[in-house]
Amino acid sequence: MDQACMAATSLGSGMMMFRLVLMAFILTISIKATDAVFRPSPWHLAHATFYGDETASETMGGACGYGNLFTNGYGTDTAALSSTLFNNGYACGSCYQIKCYQSKWCFGWVPFTTVTATNLCPPNWSQDSNNGGWCNPPRVHFDMSKPAFMKIAQWKAGIVPVMYRRVPCQRRDGLRFSFQGNGYWLLVYVMNVGGGGDISQMWVKGSRTRWIKMSHNWGASYQAFATLGGQSLSFRITSYTTKETLFAWNVAPSNWNVGLTYKANVNFR
Repeated sequence: MDQACMAATSLGSGMMMFRLVLMAFILTISIKATDAVFRPSPWHLAHATFYGDETASETMGGACGYGNLFTNGYGTDTAALSSTLFNNGYACGSCYQIKCYQSKWCFGWVPFTTVTATNLCPPNWSQDSNNGGWCNPPRVHFDMSKPAFMKIAQWKAGIVPVMYRRVPCQRRDGLRFSFQGNGYWLLVYVMNVGGGGDISQMWVKGSRTRWIKMSHNWGASYQAFATLGGQSLSFRITSYTTKETLFAWNVAPSNWNVGLTYKANVNFR
């Protein structure tokens, strides 16, 4: 084989190797991107009740700390979770499809309804787990708002068996950060979370500080004991379910105040 043929063969082998490496790199990036997208879980059995009336006024606030569920985008399609599901607040913001199952009270024409976890249904140890203590561990139970319950069953039933599964939360726009606290303590409620809907870790960065790890307070709130006044604030958030981490840069301006909510332009999928 002459030198020209050898060079051409070497060049061809090099190009082939480059293409293989490039394809492997693209495949790796695609896998990572796919893994970060939350996927629906299998269906499981549980039971559901409801609390409050048709106005859902009793669902406002709640253990997750979302406050007014209407103004913060959650509406009446919500549920309180038994402590088995609530997971000390780490399940706040997670979304579920729920369908009534094998009961005369079910609406047969309704495949399911979708709710967001916004509250805790606490145990009631004074009542038997199968007779009033519906949220006693280890029971998996949904105490739905009455409007949400009435989408799948007649409210006269009181309690119905259901099938449920975790699903991605479909949220418009970006994450929302509601500020509480004082000059030495920042408490942040994270809302409008897409994808898995949940948060496992959070950091805050002032324009004059490094990243400060925030501790989980309760529900969907995280806190930092630091003096951050007069600085624009950025956040780093990790999803509890997918482990994906997002950076929300310059969410709050340097003149931020407690009692206000600030919006980011990023969200989970």
